[in-house]
Amino acid sequence: MKLVTAIIKPFRLDDVRDALARIGIQGMTVTEVKGFGRQKGHTELYRGAEYVVDFLPKVKLEVAISEELLDQALEAISDAAKTGKIGDGKIFVYNLGQVIRIRTGETGEDAI
Repeated sequence: MKLVTAIIKPFRLDDVRDALARIGIQGMTVTEVKGFGRQKGHTELYRGAEYVVDFLPKVKLEVAISEELLDQALEAISDAAKTGKIGDGKIFVYNLGQVIRIRTGETGEDAI
């Protein structure tokens, strides 16, 4: 089992969710976050004054999946989140040692 964490642009979330649903992934956790990578923010003009926006709004998507769906999920996220411009985001993959569904007590892949 794997935990896939993707940091993406907020306006790409619906496309990523739909792409994951098409390959059979049903559940996910979404968090609004702020951060920056290589682009290191940008400057904006507000009422004639220029200011630096260091932390850009992003969305963090977390999905627990089986090993069999990993490659499909990574491809679906990458394709749906890609705009071809700087700041498209990153995908991180972690090993999951154990998963427990609280309501039923199911463990492992049955809990996903």
